[in-house]
Amino acid sequence: MNKASAPQVSAAFGLKTRALDYLQLIKPRLVTMVLLSTITGYYLGSSAFTANLFTFWLTLAGTALVAIGSMSLNEVLEVETDSKMIRTQNRPLPSGRLSIAEASIFGSVTSLAGFSILIFAANWTSAILAFATWAGYLFIYTPLKSKTSLSTIVGAIPGALPPLIGWASASGSVNFHGFILFLIIFFWQLPHFLAIAWMYREDYSRAGLPILSVIDLEGKFVARQMILNMCALMPVSLLPTIFMLTGTFYFFGAFSLGTVFAAVIILASSNLDLRARWVLRASVLYLAGLLLLMVVDKL
Repeated sequence: MNKASAPQVSAAFGLKTRALDYLQLIKPRLVTMVLLSTITGYYLGSSAFTANLFTFWLTLAGTALVAIGSMSLNEVLEVETDSKMIRTQNRPLPSGRLSIAEASIFGSVTSLAGFSILIFAANWTSAILAFATWAGYLFIYTPLKSKTSLSTIVGAIPGALPPLIGWASASGSVNFHGFILFLIIFFWQLPHFLAIAWMYREDYSRAGLPILSVIDLEGKFVARQMILNMCALMPVSLLPTIFMLTGTFYFFGAFSLGTVFAAVIILASSNLDLRARWVLRASVLYLAGLLLLMVVDKL
């Protein structure tokens, strides 16, 4: 390599590194989960899906930008907490690779862009729901994490709103069918996040966050809550067929998935130290399978 090309290579490497930092900032896996539930809500709420593809793609773009903005701003608000946790201390903000100002501007601009797209390309209902998700996540759930173990339940509310964003964009309003999707995502989140909280309980304790896994040292109450929420999720997951949103194919598929997920939780509850990861992985597969069943059932 000659000396003239060295600065260009260095600049390209720096640009790539910075892009990867921004990618890590937005928590792409969480954004993906948001979009999957939004897609499902839009598809089920649409009476003529193929006739509204332009609105569909703009809804996804707007929702994605709002999610990206909220994830970025969440890391701004939690930078001090993240710096105390081994799992998060290498994130772009606590490590110093990105500044608070950079992340704040990025998060604010992407959020505003997302709201604007939803207002002008979809409707006000979807934009209001997106704002409720954004505000609830940043200004209710995030501050509560340092104050009470009930923050997990509170945080499940904005976490369950994305399918309603899709539903409202497709149909222009939110009805009981859309609310069923909200309930499914709401109850699914609790065993999912309880598993994560148990796996990283030492980190959460180090950061001074009074979540359930920090308070319940033996894990008995955590396991009980996982089981209780699965008991709620199982019947709720069958409501789409009972209220004629889906057919029998979905019903039996959802029942089968729920049975397997419940079995995993019950088996894991006797030794969360070794098996909490089972619940985490099973929860992701369960939700992906459930959403896929809904879409396939309507084809």
